[in-house]
Parts: sequence; C-alpha cells; structure tokens
Amino acid sequence: MSLINRLDTRSPEFRAQLTALLAFEAGEDAAIERTVADILTDVRTRGDAAVLEYTRRFDRHQPADITALEIPRSEWLAALDALPAAQRDALEAAAARIRSYHEHQRAETWTYTEADGTVLGQKVTPLDRVGLYVPGGKAAYPSSLLMNAIPAKVAGVQEIVMVTPTPDGTRNQMVLAAAAIAGVDRAIAIGGAQGVAALAYGTATIPAVDKIVGPGNAFVAAAKRRVYGTVGIDMIAGPSEILVICDGHTPADWIAMDLFSQAEHDELAQAILLCPDADYLAEVESSIARLLPTMPRADIIRTSLANRGALIQVRDLDEACEIANNIAAEHLEISTREPERWADKIRHAGAIFMGRYSSESLGDYCAGPNHVLPTSRTARFSSPLGVYDFQKRSSLIQVSAQGAQTLGKLAAELAYGEGLAAHARSAEYRLDTGADATTTDSTAVSTDTSRT
Repeated sequence: MSLINRLDTRSPEFRAQLTALLAFEAGEDAAIERTVADILTDVRTRGDAAVLEYTRRFDRHQPADITALEIPRSEWLAALDALPAAQRDALEAAAARIRSYHEHQRAETWTYTEADGTVLGQKVTPLDRVGLYVPGGKAAYPSSLLMNAIPAKVAGVQEIVMVTPTPDGTRNQMVLAAAAIAGVDRAIAIGGAQGVAALAYGTATIPAVDKIVGPGNAFVAAAKRRVYGTVGIDMIAGPSEILVICDGHTPADWIAMDLFSQAEHDELAQAILLCPDADYLAEVESSIARLLPTMPRADIIRTSLANRGALIQVRDLDEACEIANNIAAEHLEISTREPERWADKIRHAGAIFMGRYSSESLGDYCAGPNHVLPTSRTARFSSPLGVYDFQKRSSLIQVSAQGAQTLGKLAAELAYGEGLAAHARSAEYRLDTGADATTTDSTAVSTDTSRT
C-alpha cells in the first residue's frame, strides 16, 4: 500500500475518486445513543445524585459528595503559579493574541431614525451563562479552553461554567492554569454525557447554561446533539482537515509536516495537497516517507494518509481554487507567491492561511483567530467560533404616530390577504381616523373595528 493516494485531475475517474476520498459519514452508534439518552434522562430527573453516581463510575474515583467536585479557584491559581515559566509565558501570550483578535468581532447596538420619527435598530446583548466542556486527563487541550472561553468573555458573558473530567481523580494542571488565564468563573470536575446534561438542565448545585461549547468524545458529541434546543451548542465537529494549495516552491519538508500536523489527530483526519507540478508532488511524497518514521504518532499519521490523504496534480492554481471551494476544508493553506491573489478566489474554508510562513499549527495555538472551525464541508454555510456566537440580537422597533399611519395600512392589507384579521385590526387601531392619533376613545375603536 502506498503512503498516500495520488490523484490527477486529468484522469476521467478523478471526480469519482475525489468524492470517494471526501466521503465521511459520522454515523450514530446505537449503543452510544442509548447510553447517552439514559444518562440525560437520569440527570434531568435525579440531578446531583445522578451526576455523582456517573462520575464515580466513569472517572473511577469516589468524591464524598457533589460539593467535592467543585474545583476551587485557589487550585487554578496554584496550577498557574506552578507552570514552568516558558509554558506560562506561552499560554499568556496566546491568550493576549486571541483576546486582541476577538475584540474586533464585538458587535454593538445600533439604531436609525426614519423621516417620520420611527426608530428601528438592533440591540446586541451577551448570553447570561455559558457552559464550557474541556476534555481532561491525557487528552487535555488548554489551547481549546482559551479559544472557547476568551471570545465568550469578550462578548460580555456574565458567567462561564467549566466542566472537565478527572479520570482517577487526576486534575490536569495545565487546563486549570488556562482556566485562570481565560477568566473562567467556575470549574467542576465532571465530564461525559453527565457533564453536558448537568449544564443543559441544571441541578441543585450546577446552574443551567444558555449554550454549551467545547470538544469531547463520541458520548459528549451525542449528548450535545440531544440537548440542542434546550440550550445552544457550538457545533458537532468531524475529523480534522487540512488542504494545501502549493505552487511547488515551498520546501517539501514544510508541506509534508503541515500534512502530518492534521493527520496526527486521528486516523480519520484528512490531509490533501493540490499542486500543478508532478515533480514537486513526488518530492513531497519522498519527504513523507523520510519524515514519517521520526514522528511519535507515526501509526496514526500513516493510517490517516493512506485512507484519506491525497497528493493531487491539478492543471493550474485556478483549478486548485475551484477544487478547494468544493472541498470547503477546515484549514486551507495557500503556500504560493502572491497568496492574496488566490485567496480572493476562495469562497469556502474555515480558516485561510496565506503565504509560505503561515503554517496551520500557528492558527491552532497563538495566531489569534479561533481554531474552532467548521469541518466536513460545513464551511460552505458556517463560520469559525467567535464573539458573535456568544451574543444575540434583538430587533428594536419604535413606530411614531405618523409612521403608524403608513405601516398600519401596509400591515393591514397584508394581514387580510393572509386571513389574519386580528393582525390587521391591531394595526388599524393605530390609524388616525380624524381623532387624535394617540387617543383610543370608544368612538375611534368603534370606527376602527367596523371593517369586516
């Protein structure tokens, strides 16, 4: 078996080959779905008692009671103080860059006044309380905590409640340090579907939230799907993806390692290179073969590249952009001269990395833009996580007496056309029928309701 698939857009089979390569159906494991449904119902019914029971079972430790699962802020601060200086500096620098970027996304309330005095606009308000799910134990990602919590804080969310599993009672110190840096308000040592249920429905000790964000395993993803509607969620993410457009002049080792950077996430991750130069594709393939044995997660990378990876020869960079728009990848690197020229042709991508020095890994950690991105072609209609996900909009409508004369007639005409008489008459009550438009005496009401 070859290390990675080789495709050519000139081949008559190319479209079918690409479709097969991109095909990914998350599927729902029936056993997981049943387990999650039972846990959600149990937590909704029994609250803290159920949360405690599942935590003891799945995390394999025995907290005395539900209050023992609260992680005190003093423990977060101690974890932050105990970090090696270089690690703390890196976390704080990344947090500052993420905060600075997301401050540009904050939407503000606005209004405008029409000629007749009617005021229209939009009021922007933050969510009251957000739940943040953070994986714990070995699969802990403090960078994801920063990416989820900081935009919420920039949006003005009043309270962020973090839940994180603690397998065998072990609390990940870097996650706690990141919570202190990001401004999390509460941290509770629970995880899995029971953690999602507690955030969605609330218990005696854990407050219900308005939205749940953050990555998790299959049980967490299934739970988030099921509680959506009771609360908001960020997204249901699929396997990680990287698509690289290269003109053949970037060092081949750089591109090979960029492909590895996503392939190492898991066996279902996808890494694809588009380039018009066949010799360069062969050079990248040689780099892959030489560098792969040096990688700690070589087995995962090998499986990912063999099953879902590809080196694709395109006719030119215009065709590469056309294919990129079809793939709508989570991460898109444009490793070319004049990358802005090609970026202008891209309509669908989660994040676009322009130029030879813009490796995707910088976006994962510290560039500033959010690394929570749409996957599985959902970049065609959705966007990266941001401040706007933690704000909501209310329409503002203040109709003047004069404006009601125009709008009332329009609304009544349309309402009668839809057969909704109460709508029509509600508008007609405000029409000036000769009396003062602001009065609602019995004569005016009688006249207004005469229409049938």
